[in-house]
Amino acid sequence: MKFLRSFVLMAALFLVPGMAFAGTTSHSMVAVQGYDIVTYQTDGKPQQGNGNHLATYNGVTYIFVNEANKKMFESNPDKYLPAYGGYCAYGVAVGKKFVGDPEIWEVVDGKLYLNLDNKIKGIWVKDISGHIKTADKNWKKIKHKNPEDL
Repeated sequence: MKFLRSFVLMAALFLVPGMAFAGTTSHSMVAVQGYDIVTYQTDGKPQQGNGNHLATYNGVTYIFVNEANKKMFESNPDKYLPAYGGYCAYGVAVGKKFVGDPEIWEVVDGKLYLNLDNKIKGIWVKDISGHIKTADKNWKKIKHKNPEDL
């Protein structure tokens, strides 16, 4: 019986990664659902990154299609970071935080803006500069708030 208890304990430790070492590793979230944020500006379209080219910036992991894009990002992260932490640009303009879809995007004056979906983007593009101006003001107020609290 003692052997069986030891076996079950050992199996549990191996089957539940991190259980035995909880708190000894740190994890960051992956930005823009794994899309390479440099490709929006260099290729004019988003491309999925791969696990060979990673960079962490402010606790967030960014994934790139190649080493060159990773280096471009590392040399000037602010140039490539999506506006409003990747939340929907129109959502921020109305004081909300909706997850931005990495395939619904626009680069405006060298800045990447994501939107929730094509319907919302259609509203956003009717007054891009006005929505950006409003969103910039709102972002200062909601940046550190939980989306469900808005």
